[in-house]
Amino acid sequence: MKASRFGRNSAIAVMAAGALALTACGSDNATNTAQPAVPSSAVKVTGTLTGIGSSAQGAAMDVWKTNFASANQGANVQYSPDGSGAGRKAIIDGSAQFAGSDAYLKDDELAASKAKCGPDGALNIPVYISPIAVAFNLPDIKELKLDAPTVAKIFRGQVAKWNDPAIAALNPDAKLPDLNVTPVNRSDDSGTTTNFTDYLAAAAPEVWTDKSSGIWPASLKGENAKGTSGVVKTVTDTPGAVTYADDSAVSGKLGIAQIKVGGSFTKISADAAAKAVDAGKPVEGRNANDLSIKLDRKTTIEGAYPIVLVSFHVVCTTYDTKATADLVKAFESYVVSDAGQKAAADAAKSAPLSKTLQDKAIKSIESIKAKS
Repeated sequence: MKASRFGRNSAIAVMAAGALALTACGSDNATNTAQPAVPSSAVKVTGTLTGIGSSAQGAAMDVWKTNFASANQGANVQYSPDGSGAGRKAIIDGSAQFAGSDAYLKDDELAASKAKCGPDGALNIPVYISPIAVAFNLPDIKELKLDAPTVAKIFRGQVAKWNDPAIAALNPDAKLPDLNVTPVNRSDDSGTTTNFTDYLAAAAPEVWTDKSSGIWPASLKGENAKGTSGVVKTVTDTPGAVTYADDSAVSGKLGIAQIKVGGSFTKISADAAAKAVDAGKPVEGRNANDLSIKLDRKTTIEGAYPIVLVSFHVVCTTYDTKATADLVKAFESYVVSDAGQKAAADAAKSAPLSKTLQDKAIKSIESIKAKS
């Protein structure tokens, strides 16, 4: 992020040091060899923190939970990857202390969060940046070049065969099979779906006539499955199938598409996702400590990958007790720290937060308070 977009504060470095001292982690890798590094003078955090939400964050959450528990004896984080929609519902109704969501709270959700999160409602804090792969199961083909209109046609059922002229024109050297295209979408309310349909609606509006939504359009035919792991497994088991999923979950025999940006095609990568996020802007009309980001899906920046999700931890601005507020602040401080971001990158191929966005996140976390 450019400094002019999210701001800088020279005092944040001092704040970061104090906040991260609560949860310092002795390892920067995803092998979970972290050693407790909590100084004797630090505030001791104990208890169990409950989160619900994004399945795309699954691999990152696993390593974050393990490392945080290793560095904070007596503290534990439990997380159910039930989908972003379930996570946002849980933070609003108070059944979880934080939510993982691949889409920031909508205005009505933010208003509803005030009942449980205090008069300032909830905060959206970016913790995980990852590209969404267009992944397919084609014999002997691991890579294809696709543009936004063709991707939209594929998922609308307007491209019936993989050797369709629209795909062939973009891949003249590929030996495309005469195989049925089977689009596979998420069956649950999904932030990954929100981000994918947001890209299609912005980049191919003449084809994708539905609005961006976390719920897949019911009018479209195709297969569906629950969660990131569900759609990946379905495509892996189905020749000719294609889906959209967090890149960290795509492996094995599946191929991944390059996406046309401007006049060239961009391969999926963490760096390419980070470039796309750098082109985003803060959502207007939000709390100064809310870090919701509006992405530019039509970016023409060379090397940017526009089908990207910025996954948030949605937390309350105010918790009922100081113990809960301290535990939330300690965990989130670790998540956005250099150690936490590197652990996620190693485990899930995510892109670390930029220094500017990281500093802003630390300031946002420090603003969390308790009623008593």
